[in-house]
Amino acid sequence: MEHLAFEMDSREEGGPARPPVLVGAVGSGNLEVLVEPGGGAGRCRVEVHTSAPGFAAVWEAVLRDFAGRHPVAGLSLAVNDGGATPAVVTLRLGQALEEYRRPGR
Repeated sequence: MEHLAFEMDSREEGGPARPPVLVGAVGSGNLEVLVEPGGGAGRCRVEVHTSAPGFAAVWEAVLRDFAGRHPVAGLSLAVNDGGATPAVVTLRLGQALEEYRRPGR
């Protein structure tokens, strides 16, 4: 199991802090994502626990791309990975962010 930690710049959406949300399931080729307040102004913090070591550069590229396209500043993301592809990672991150921001949740 490899542990990776990243902090990256992103834009903020604003609004009140919301309760944490967990989406997905750890399994072969899948992952789970926990979204909660944290990270700080203009920054997003991401921790990744992955069963596929040696892919830090790929993780960083996927996460920086996601943070550049989505307002995730002020959030902390925790990823538990079971060997998901970059496309699955991006989809699951999007799902987690959508659920976190969903009105009335």
